[in-house]
Amino acid sequence: MNASGNLNDVIAFLAVARERSFTRAAGKLGVSQSALSHTIRGLEARLGLRLLARTTRSVAPTAAGERLLGAVGSRLDEIDAELLALSELREKPAGAIRVTAAEHPAETILWPALAKLLPDYPDIRVEIVVDYGLTDIVAERFDAGVRLGEQVAKDMIAVRIGPDIRMAVVGAPSYFAKRTEPKTPQDLTAHECINIRLPTSGSLYAWEFEKGGREVKVRVEGQLVFNNIAFRLNAALAGFGLAYLPEDRVQSHLAGGRLIRALADWCPHFSGYHLYYPSRRQHSPAFALLIEALRYRDNRR
Repeated sequence: MNASGNLNDVIAFLAVARERSFTRAAGKLGVSQSALSHTIRGLEARLGLRLLARTTRSVAPTAAGERLLGAVGSRLDEIDAELLALSELREKPAGAIRVTAAEHPAETILWPALAKLLPDYPDIRVEIVVDYGLTDIVAERFDAGVRLGEQVAKDMIAVRIGPDIRMAVVGAPSYFAKRTEPKTPQDLTAHECINIRLPTSGSLYAWEFEKGGREVKVRVEGQLVFNNIAFRLNAALAGFGLAYLPEDRVQSHLAGGRLIRALADWCPHFSGYHLYYPSRRQHSPAFALLIEALRYRDNRR
């Protein structure tokens, strides 16, 4: 077997090991499932090792497979990145970019920037995956992720793409017509609150407050639990209780009298959203354009 044949077999193995599915891997590689199975069996036979543990429901790397995945996978990713970087020799940047982000930055930062950028670069393809968990962008093969500054791992390069974020506790006039406005965060325990489900741990989010250097976290209760902003906002507007939401998402409703703010002097600022990516990543021209389109520039300075 020549070197290129061995490399193709390893690429096939990596696809199955990462997807944990022959069906999905075959779809990505553009081959039939039976041909892919034959390739993997041939590779295992030549190595004299079992690389994948197969059951009727799942596929997972064996110890030998995990070693091959760890040793070879990142190197092939670097080769792919270098090949993609050659697209700068073209007249216009091209290629695919995958980004994971939570709902709020995807809607308020990523999409506005892409709407301006992409019409001038029709050969750039962008996939945005809305994900509230702290996704491992290397393992999941994303080019970059977007998170608040304090959530970015230290081994990543981070580029600030937005201003500081401030939260707001809000409720509808109909709700406050029946309830006394809370004066301290602890007062929230006597209120109907619209809870936030955390995707990473599955637990309910404790609302965070700060005043005069004193930090307070309050676990609230209520009829409703959501894991996205839109439903929490709609529930608050409908009078179902108090919601803890990004300030920019409620400003128009506050100005229009559809919502009333509480505990404004207790609501903290969080460091703004950052685009982050592995330090070893070779920038493609398309990715470099995206960074510049998103880079935050404080016009107040």
